[in-house]
Amino acid sequence: MYLRFPMYAIVDVETTGGYAANHRITEIAIYHHDGTRITDFFHTLINPGRHIPHYITGLTGITSQMVQHAPAFEEVADDILQRLEGRVLVAHNAHFDYSFLKKEFDEVQKNWVTKKLCTVRLSRKIIPGLPSYSLGRLAESLGVRMHDRHRAGGDALATATIFDLLLKRDHEGVVAKALKRNSGETILPPNLPKAEFDKLPAKPGVYYFHDARGQVIYVGKAIHIKKRIAGHFVGEAREWNRSNIRNEIHHISYELTGNELIALILESQEIRRLWPKYNLAQKFKTEEWGIYDYEDRNGYLRFVVNVVNKHTKPLISFSNKTDAWNFLWEKVKAHDLCPKLSGLQLAKGLCFSHQSGSCKGACQGVETIKKYNKRVQKAVDSFFEKGATVAIIGRGRQPDEKSVVLVENGNYLGFGFYDGDQNVRDWEAAKMLIKPSKENRVVQNLINSYLTNPKGVELVAFN
Repeated sequence: MYLRFPMYAIVDVETTGGYAANHRITEIAIYHHDGTRITDFFHTLINPGRHIPHYITGLTGITSQMVQHAPAFEEVADDILQRLEGRVLVAHNAHFDYSFLKKEFDEVQKNWVTKKLCTVRLSRKIIPGLPSYSLGRLAESLGVRMHDRHRAGGDALATATIFDLLLKRDHEGVVAKALKRNSGETILPPNLPKAEFDKLPAKPGVYYFHDARGQVIYVGKAIHIKKRIAGHFVGEAREWNRSNIRNEIHHISYELTGNELIALILESQEIRRLWPKYNLAQKFKTEEWGIYDYEDRNGYLRFVVNVVNKHTKPLISFSNKTDAWNFLWEKVKAHDLCPKLSGLQLAKGLCFSHQSGSCKGACQGVETIKKYNKRVQKAVDSFFEKGATVAIIGRGRQPDEKSVVLVENGNYLGFGFYDGDQNVRDWEAAKMLIKPSKENRVVQNLINSYLTNPKGVELVAFN
């Protein structure tokens, strides 16, 4: 329960690094403000229990020797909590300070929940049009003198002074609106306009995060764009707690896709077209699951489903384990193979199919190696048979529209959209609906998965 006129705690923390999941607090300063003036001040160094990196020392001046005899956070947690409870947290880029404090309190089993205000976001609304809203530049623009830059005490005092000025200039009730439940102001990155976030659709598509110069720094896909993007800003994912990512997001754009499959395809293509700096997953590692064959010590050919890495070459690969297993199961059934020797039954003892009579006994050495391996080889050959030529039909971007993904002989050709009243039954006409796309391994794995396990789509086969 907050008072009608909130009490504020203006906070600044210095840390061993840029994100709370892997770093610790080294210094904290707290100024109390009653809505009219500063009323109290608290400051302490904190021993993070680890070495302070040299580049952090270069920025803050705080060395490992300086905090050697300082209290650990757990020793001052009660005191800090008492100074924060019942007050609105105020900070410059509030998510950064909040995430570190929340993590430290969680580590010592102390529950701390509070409203928070970001002076970056407040300044943009109350004093628009300034060249920069970084703490140093903002202070300079407002005539606020800064001392001990990049130390908790100096930065907290500058933030408190700026906040005091903002309260006095807030003739439109910006602070009060930001404190309202579900305002959204407190979760958004400091430089992202709330009006831009509010306009995001609740539909499938691909979204782009842009920096101050308009350059794309991240591409993502979603079934519900607005919900997914909000999840980035409130979630616990390590990469989204890194302040430099949040601080760089100035704008969001998006492209509707109508369904998940095209969102997945477009996301992969856009990442490879733009190479955004924060799309590390597809730049360096995209999980694939492959089917491998090998010969056991008795001479029987066997299969295994496993993760693909750069040192291995699977017979065929998929975007997830389930689809790889489903594909292999179909081949095992089609060629009367043993599930146990195919890596599909991990339990010890007789394979289930042998007990039911459908396995010819290779797992027990009953069937000869020659006969069994001959069927395995036929199964392997079928992996490389000319694939299907199909149109994958899904929902479009609008109610009267449908999407189409074309696959020729198992290979992805491209996707497009068309009027839902049309009938896609002629191959040459269907090809006119798509924009041909350059195939990549990730997209082909997605297609393999959807052909094995169609999810919310219709398959139209062509001879």
